[in-house]
Amino acid sequence: MGLKAKAVMDAGQLVSDDILLGMLEDRLTQDDAKAGFILDGYPRNLAQADALDQLLAKIGQPLDAVVKLKVPGETIIGRCEIRFKAEGRADDNPDTVRKRLAIYAEQTAPVADFYSRRGKLQVVDGVGELGEVTARVKQALRNESVAANG
Repeated sequence: MGLKAKAVMDAGQLVSDDILLGMLEDRLTQDDAKAGFILDGYPRNLAQADALDQLLAKIGQPLDAVVKLKVPGETIIGRCEIRFKAEGRADDNPDTVRKRLAIYAEQTAPVADFYSRRGKLQVVDGVGELGEVTARVKQALRNESVAANG
């Protein structure tokens, strides 16, 4: 990670899309990423999704699948509230979580439609024990691999 990006993150700010794309390109072109990689929480908006498509085309790395974990908003708020009471993390405050969910609905939810139209979206039930959800994600990725390879 570059010093500029680290300084921005240390200040609690979001890294610009240009810096982030540069970091992604540097990382995804390393040998250990050639066999595949997982991006968690990115892209967060349509501009980033489009930029990611362009980057992947540039480096010759196709996008196989996008997994969306489906969890009701009230379940997310409840989980965060438990953590907030136990750990006191400001970002787990229920009011803060509700604001983040509203931002998600406005900016990030359209990304799922973007990938759905391309036949890349796998929606997975994200409620349950870690092992159960992990098994569902793995099955969705196996299903995507079979569909992609005919």
